[in-house]
Amino acid sequence: MSAQLLLVDDEPGLREAVKDYLQESGFSVQVASNAREGWDLMEQNTPDLVISDIMMPQVDGYQFLKQVREDPRFQSLPVIFLTAKGMTGDRIQGYQAGVDAYLPKPFDPDELVAIVENLLSRRPTKPIVTGEDGETPDIAELANQIAQIKALLTQRSAISQSPAPFKIDLTPREQSVLNLVAEGLMNKEIARRLDTSVRNVEKYVSRLFSKTGTNSRTELVRFALEHGLAK
Repeated sequence: MSAQLLLVDDEPGLREAVKDYLQESGFSVQVASNAREGWDLMEQNTPDLVISDIMMPQVDGYQFLKQVREDPRFQSLPVIFLTAKGMTGDRIQGYQAGVDAYLPKPFDPDELVAIVENLLSRRPTKPIVTGEDGETPDIAELANQIAQIKALLTQRSAISQSPAPFKIDLTPREQSVLNLVAEGLMNKEIARRLDTSVRNVEKYVSRLFSKTGTNSRTELVRFALEHGLAK
């Protein structure tokens, strides 16, 4: 059975184009023209992953993501922002809001498919644990557990306000590639910018994955932003 995706975007042309490409890649796709419509679809049938624009009328992507993350049913639901807001500050805001991946427009559809596949492959597949009576755990209890975890993370953050400087040895060319990846550029664009081949860029990106312990461009950007590696 193919994974069920929900695509929320108010641009009809882009929405249909992305839907068609994802369907050709083997996914089942539902579409919504705004966040409210997307939320209604989620309540009717929980998707395996959500792809959402940020700049939408009435309820924007950040508000939509907040609503998703505050609902215990969707706490672990992967969410991708697909948006024209591609500055570093925008991406940081997205990650702080709880988005799993951030892909600026214009984007390479193959990269979107790769990100979707990566997030779906890492999603827990354990069955829901039921009680002795066969019923699922109480949602209020789950929400309470989540609140406790958030409190612990907040405390840890408060204790570690001045972390030791993070050091990682990057060559000047690796640093240049990392900076451009953090700006949201694709390998072809990076190759043109650095006057090198796409194959060389792929090698540098692969080395960056190895040195940072990440597995995707999204994880790499998040790691770089969190540790101040991108300049």
